[in-house]
Amino acid sequence: MNCTLKPMARVVAGCVATLALAACGSSDSDSPGYTQPVFGATTYSQIKVDSYMFKDMNRNGKIDPYEDWRLPAEERADDLISRMTLEEKAGLMMHGTAPTVFDPTGIGQGSGYDLTALQDLIVKQYVNTFITRMAGDSANMAAQYNKVQALSETSRHGIPVSISTDPRHHFQYTVGASASTNGFSQWPETLGLAAIGDDALVRRFGDIARQEYLAVGITQALSPQADLATEPRWSRINGTFGEDADLAKRMVQHYIEGFQDGNTGLHDGSVVAVVKHWVGYGATKEGFDGHNYYGRYMTYPGNNFAYHVKPFEGAFNAKAASVMPTYALPDGNITIDGITLEQVAAGFSKTMLTDLLRGKYGFEGVILSDWGITSDCDANCRNGTAPGVAPSFIGFGTPWGMEDATKAERYVKAVNAGMDQFGGVTEAPYLTQAVQRGQLTEARINASARRILVQKFKQGLFEHPFVDTAKAAATVGKADFVEAGLEAQRRSLVLLENKDKVLPLATTVKKVYLYGIDAAVARQYGYTVVATPQEADVALLRVAAPYEILHPNYIFGSMQHEGRLNFVDGDADYEAIKNAARLAPKTVVTVYLDRPAILGNVQDKASAIIGNFGVSDGALFDVLTGKAKPQGKLPFELPSSMAEVQAQKSDVPYDTARPLYKFGYGLAY
Repeated sequence: MNCTLKPMARVVAGCVATLALAACGSSDSDSPGYTQPVFGATTYSQIKVDSYMFKDMNRNGKIDPYEDWRLPAEERADDLISRMTLEEKAGLMMHGTAPTVFDPTGIGQGSGYDLTALQDLIVKQYVNTFITRMAGDSANMAAQYNKVQALSETSRHGIPVSISTDPRHHFQYTVGASASTNGFSQWPETLGLAAIGDDALVRRFGDIARQEYLAVGITQALSPQADLATEPRWSRINGTFGEDADLAKRMVQHYIEGFQDGNTGLHDGSVVAVVKHWVGYGATKEGFDGHNYYGRYMTYPGNNFAYHVKPFEGAFNAKAASVMPTYALPDGNITIDGITLEQVAAGFSKTMLTDLLRGKYGFEGVILSDWGITSDCDANCRNGTAPGVAPSFIGFGTPWGMEDATKAERYVKAVNAGMDQFGGVTEAPYLTQAVQRGQLTEARINASARRILVQKFKQGLFEHPFVDTAKAAATVGKADFVEAGLEAQRRSLVLLENKDKVLPLATTVKKVYLYGIDAAVARQYGYTVVATPQEADVALLRVAAPYEILHPNYIFGSMQHEGRLNFVDGDADYEAIKNAARLAPKTVVTVYLDRPAILGNVQDKASAIIGNFGVSDGALFDVLTGKAKPQGKLPFELPSSMAEVQAQKSDVPYDTARPLYKFGYGLAY
């Protein structure tokens, strides 16, 4: 039998019966057959053994087990851990922010990495996992990434850097929740993927995103969001797959299978999928988000916690490599399978992480904290800034349930709960000092370090950490990827109303009035754009679901959509709708549904209503003109009133008394 290994030394099925380097039965020799990895750029000397080449990463003139790509990832990790100091292992447990130069935000949004700062972090502080918020030219992103990996080759063991990102393939950009789409193929929000409900399409999305990520050196996706949108007011609904647990379970599974390139676990070519937020984040009190002190509670008046676990079962089916616990903490006693949850955020909860996640569900991957759980939440963080004082990330933290503990106590509590890696920080001395004080064991640190290293080995990072800048430019945003995203945008549109079959637009429609739509795109489709609704054959309007900024003195509260879901007089979008409906012969409204809008007073004015979850003007016009057809079905119900929203239970799906449009609703033509 001719047996080969991929670069990460995966033995071809059937060739071996054990994890040892057993012979594969070559007719020419008794030696197993391997495929030599292509190392690409490297500063390391290479050593030839048994006709194969190996990197001398620690520069000791011999091949150590962790440098031997023929060995299983677990064996290589064990060897490397045995060579590391406590400080080096603790450094592995930090997931920092990649610093950039000329960054006005302070959160890594510049166009070039701060290599001086990174050298200190990588070589002296032993941190080798970072989130990137860099955007822009893909070739530059790839080149900047290569500079970071070059720094890693100067470290004592040559441990390669892993780079993560928030989602960057959709429409809504919120710092701390998503990243700029710039250059990447653009797809509807995950709500739109759920509206289509096509398993193969979701996996295709994940596969395309995987290729684009890898091209620029991103090897970890801080997604998918498996939370359920059972509270209609919640500000993070747009990143979910809606409120139905069975639909979300399917979507989550196929999303991860796309990113990780299959359902057998990580291998060379996988991007780590970090499924979040374990568990129950969507059942948020009054819709306020867990990033905020005032929104730190999840609530379960319907005793429906188990329902919120179900989407994560899809992640486990796909062998998700990593899980991120939720910020939120229970607002009362919540019991599942006889286990009562601690009154702390999941990142500090042994019942959540060890008893449920690792115990009941058998999760063996890396548990990565959400950002800032060990940081202090100062007076401005808790109470909001004074009037007239802009909020900032200074003094911001999310240590819910542990607000009054010290940083050191939070780190110990989280690690003992089951945490492997801490997001947004580079504070490894807290862990080493805890070991020295006897509050943590080095064996416990070893367990987390091993999980993190195993993933790096399985992904092939030790063999080929660098990327090809020319390939990056050719891969990111390539034509067929862009077209696949556009097609998903078209398919995701949900036709809610179509009075007198106004859509698709008749050939007699020549003149259009536009609101929120690029006139140049309309002209490309042959329309004359007029200045007033009364001049038009049809008025076409793009609006967003209503919202309020109820907490402008909190950093996340100032950015998030909270409060009411209904249009009221004085809203700019609603005034535009009323004006068009009064003056134009026909009015077509498309609403961006980042939350479940209440559309009763739009329904009675518009000739047609289309729900969208992120759509370009071009894709929208394809559907308006009949070039493509809307196929979406609502991934959540649209309520009929705020009174019914306020009366519903935050943890229960589709439970408003008389929804205007039910879950799964969608017309066609």
